[in-house]
Amino acid sequence: MKNLLFIAIIGLIFWSCGDDDDQPVNSAPSTPTTIYPANNELCIDNNVNFRWNASTDADGGIITYTIEVSTNSSFSPISQSRTTTSTSEVINLEKGVSFYWRVRAKDSENAASNNSTANEFYTESLGSSNYIPFSPVLVEPSLNATIQGATTNLQWTASDVDNDPLKYDVYLDTNPDPTTIVSSNQDATNFTTPTLTATTTYFWKIVVKDDKGGETIGQVWTFKTD
Repeated sequence: MKNLLFIAIIGLIFWSCGDDDDQPVNSAPSTPTTIYPANNELCIDNNVNFRWNASTDADGGIITYTIEVSTNSSFSPISQSRTTTSTSEVINLEKGVSFYWRVRAKDSENAASNNSTANEFYTESLGSSNYIPFSPVLVEPSLNATIQGATTNLQWTASDVDNDPLKYDVYLDTNPDPTTIVSSNQDATNFTTPTLTATTTYFWKIVVKDDKGGETIGQVWTFKTD
C-alpha cells in the first residue's frame, strides 16, 4: 500500500511539472525605432507629430506604445506621456524649448520592450534669432567606467541648430557637481586629463557655448580610477 501511494505521489509531481512546461512563454515586443523628430531636429510647429516604426510581437498580441517627453535626458520629471495603438501621436509643446523624447512598446500581456533611443529636439520660438546649443553627448569614457592609467581622454560631441561655431568649458573634480574648470573656451571636443589619483571617483561636465552668448550646461558624467 505504501509503495502504491509513493508511486502516485511521484506521478503527480511529474504530471505537474510537465503541465508547467507546456505553458507558453510570452515574449516582449521588439523595441520601436524613432522617425520624427530626429535627433537635433528643429520643429517649426510646436504641435509635434511624433512618429516611429511599428514593433513586432512574436505572440501576435495587440501592441500599445507609450511616448514620453522631457526637458532632460534622464526623463525626470516627464513633461508629457501618451499611450496609443497608433505609430504616431501629436503633442502640443511649449515653444522655444529643448526636449527629449522616447517610445516603448507593450503587448496585451503587459510585456514591455526597452525604450527607444532618446532624441533631443527644439520647438521653434517666435522671433528667436538664436538657439542655444544642444546638450553635449558622451563619447568616452563610458559612464561609470573604471580607468586604467594615470590619465584619460574625455570626449564628447555637440551640435547647434543654427550651425554656430562652438566652444567648450571642461569641468572636472571629485565633487558630484564639479566646479573646477580644467579647460576653458577650447575648440576641440576632447580633453586629456591631468594626472589622476588612484581608486578615486571623478565627476565631469561640459558647458557648450555659441558665439552669440548661448550656453548649455551638460549633465554630469562620472568615472573611476583603478
